[in-house]
Amino acid sequence: MVKDRVKAPLLVTAALLLAGCVNPTQQPQLNILHHEVGKLNNQMQQLTAQASLLEQQNSLNGGAAQGAWLLPATHTAVVLQSQAGDLRLSLGSLQSDADGTRVMLHIHAVSDKPLPALSAQVEWGEADSATGKPLEASSQSQTLHLTDALLPGRDAAVSLSLKNVPPEQLGYVRIHDIQLAPSEQPATPAK
Repeated sequence: MVKDRVKAPLLVTAALLLAGCVNPTQQPQLNILHHEVGKLNNQMQQLTAQASLLEQQNSLNGGAAQGAWLLPATHTAVVLQSQAGDLRLSLGSLQSDADGTRVMLHIHAVSDKPLPALSAQVEWGEADSATGKPLEASSQSQTLHLTDALLPGRDAAVSLSLKNVPPEQLGYVRIHDIQLAPSEQPATPAK
């Protein structure tokens, strides 16, 4: 990443220096060079924004036992440690829905044991445009139920309807409070 940050300014400087040495017959080549430098600059801006979002997602997930924060723009999975087992969670592409946003939540059983039926809280909302931090005032939640056990190494895709927040304003999705389904709870001894 640091190498890319250094390369872009060097390429721009090289293009400017070469521009002074170009005769009129080389103008088409110079235009191509300017176009390529512009594309590289755009790619650098996208990579920088992506790195910033990943950094923020990692920061939010510092206490992974408390839940998993997924920032839709990162397109990156997060591992959540829960009483049901380790889960790898990721979001699919966002789509406009009549009442907000529809997105697929992908749940993957990380361990070599089946993942039992479970429920979880799904929280979502907007992020502060300046800091990127979740805005609690806009948060909403619903309960997700995974009714069937998930075999090791398998995925489950759950369609989530996230009300009142359009895709372009969805800043985060948080999965927390994982609970085993009642049939999966260990028996408690009678007193």
